Amino acid sequence: MDPVAALTEIAELLERDRSSRYRSRAFRAAAATVSGLSEAELADTARLKTRKGIGDSTFAVITEALSGVVPQYLVDLRARVAPVTDSALRARLRGDLHSHSDWSDGLTSIDLMADAAASLGHEYLALTDHSPRLRVANGLTAERLREQLALLPDFSRPGFTLLSGIEVDILDDGSLDQEDGLLDELDVVVASAHSKLRMEPRSMTKRLVAAASNPRVDVLGHVTGRLVSGARGTRPPSTFDAAAVFEACAEHGVAVEINSRPEREDPPDDLLALAVEIGCLFAIDSDAHAPGQLSLLDYGAVRAERLGVDPERIVTTWPLDRLREWTRGR
Repeated sequence: MDPVAALTEIAELLERDRSSRYRSRAFRAAAATVSGLSEAELADTARLKTRKGIGDSTFAVITEALSGVVPQYLVDLRARVAPVTDSALRARLRGDLHSHSDWSDGLTSIDLMADAAASLGHEYLALTDHSPRLRVANGLTAERLREQLALLPDFSRPGFTLLSGIEVDILDDGSLDQEDGLLDELDVVVASAHSKLRMEPRSMTKRLVAAASNPRVDVLGHVTGRLVSGARGTRPPSTFDAAAVFEACAEHGVAVEINSRPEREDPPDDLLALAVEIGCLFAIDSDAHAPGQLSLLDYGAVRAERLGVDPERIVTTWPLDRLREWTRGR
């Protein structure tokens, strides 16, 4: 087995499993080291073990791969971190409108995110790094976002388009944490609340309705902010008048995000069913912070299918031209 392929697949599976970012980075670093070596340099195992970026675990993977077998580390991960495959809806998803790179709090560079999305068969991926108020996530100032926008066209290719975007923070009064003129330049705007999630219900309702009523917003991200599992622990959902928020989304053509991260499952099933009843649009998104997390879309597809969401109301099943017509029309 090609050692670079083995190391990369291990990194992607660790990312999908939301394991320690240091572990996945170690395997990506080893893959980068190995990819630049000749066959003779790979055969010199004594020196290989001392190269920068190669540790005991990655060395074992490399040597097993070079010997012609699938490394045991990879065998075990494949068995434990298997994709969810029992959803017909997953095959209808054409893209993803919520992802992050190392420009904010993602783990890898833009090119690796774009490559992984294209490899999954995506027609499009929106890069939506955080906005400036979220300092803990290295949110992008207007200047940094403009710098990023200048680079993005280089990552598209035949059959795949990297869309410009942002996950903009919803401020306490419902306004958005970025310049209006700059938001107008983007392909996709995902608006999410990341602070004061325990705001009293009336104020939180007003805050979310204001965001859903803003003509610059395309997607309302992880609407309750809850966490149901994972390394960050658990967090209860924000409380608000969900009917009022979803009615605002339906009225203004804003898609309610079905966040595919298993630690979120946001919105909860009862609220997702309510949004379906009200007639909202939806976006099944990965909220990926690493290439291996882009495949988390299968979790969101299973939930949407189980709750009877009409695929035609899921904007991420739409081809790129229709998607752009929707975002520009808004």
